[in-house]
Amino acid sequence: MNEAEAREMARGRPWSFLHISRPEIDLQEGIDPYAPEVYAKAAENLTKMVQEGILVRDEKPCFYVYRLTMGTHVQTGLAAAASVEAYDNDRIKKHEFTRPAKEDDRVRQVDALNAQTGPVFLVYPSAPGVDNLLAEVSQNQPEIDVTAADGVRHEIWPVDEDEKVAFLTREFDQMAALYVADGHHRSAAGSRVAASRKAANGNHTGDEPYNYFLSVIFPHNQMQILDYNRVVKDLNGLDKGTFLSRIEAVFRIQPSEQPVKPGQSGEFGMYLDGQWYRLQLDASQIPSDPVARLDVSLLADNLIQPILGISDPRRDNRIDFVGGIRGLSGLEQRVDCGEMAVAFSLFPTSMEQLMAVADAGEVMPPKSTWFEPKLADGLVSHLLD
Repeated sequence: MNEAEAREMARGRPWSFLHISRPEIDLQEGIDPYAPEVYAKAAENLTKMVQEGILVRDEKPCFYVYRLTMGTHVQTGLAAAASVEAYDNDRIKKHEFTRPAKEDDRVRQVDALNAQTGPVFLVYPSAPGVDNLLAEVSQNQPEIDVTAADGVRHEIWPVDEDEKVAFLTREFDQMAALYVADGHHRSAAGSRVAASRKAANGNHTGDEPYNYFLSVIFPHNQMQILDYNRVVKDLNGLDKGTFLSRIEAVFRIQPSEQPVKPGQSGEFGMYLDGQWYRLQLDASQIPSDPVARLDVSLLADNLIQPILGISDPRRDNRIDFVGGIRGLSGLEQRVDCGEMAVAFSLFPTSMEQLMAVADAGEVMPPKSTWFEPKLADGLVSHLLD
């Protein structure tokens, strides 16, 4: 959300966590969100919430079971402090590049707050022992049960029994890898904060809180990844007939009377001039490389780059990305209003595909995954003092 939306959402809500995650809403309108006084305001607001008892510190370290419910979809994970050393050694695997400005912002916020308040969304390969314990704990009454404005329900159960804490610690320590699903800038910032504080601490032991970053870890088979669709402003100088002919040389193309939501990899929907089309690649056209076989790569390599002339979707302003949460009607609206010339619907990236890319040490194309539901900032925090 932008600054105006954040100001409106926090209006009349003094304890909204937006006062910490978007502290510019408490300063003059139009202020640079990276100005020093913005980070200072975040720290002031966090201190106030602690002093007023809105945020309460645990008496001893513990885990939390964290459940998200969005409609009929439910996923149950573990809120925990993840090891920076494991992240630096690639046992916590990444699949995206980060942007320096956004990473710097996260570092400054963590240093100002002396806390991590926004969790990194991690994934573990489903493990029966962990899954069963999380399910067992979540049979009890949650300590926190709140439904956010977007309709997503957040439930939290503390896990502070020594035996259960030891079991979960042992199980996760034995896992070969965890995977960053969402929050690459937050995890990178956690690593940078740890490195700077280690360098400044002559008595560094490795046990300090800064050696960990806040995370919530979910089993891979409970993830919900929605499609991440594309819209393009023009046809690269082609008329409609030529454009369709160029596509037909690569794809099987069929007009559709209904909006096209792809049902398998290698299948795409295209909305052009008020008409939906179904595009299909042959199985022989899908490579084995874990990045090249992603549907976002297949569309880019077979259509968006060679036909529409977009080779760098990170920087080319002719292309935009539309999360699947907006539905196919969101694509139609962007084209029908004249803003865009053509839209493409994609089959969602799977969690298994994401893990394969990360295991290969590769990086996914931009805007490959759209995870829903999202984690909330501030329900759990990791203090660095």
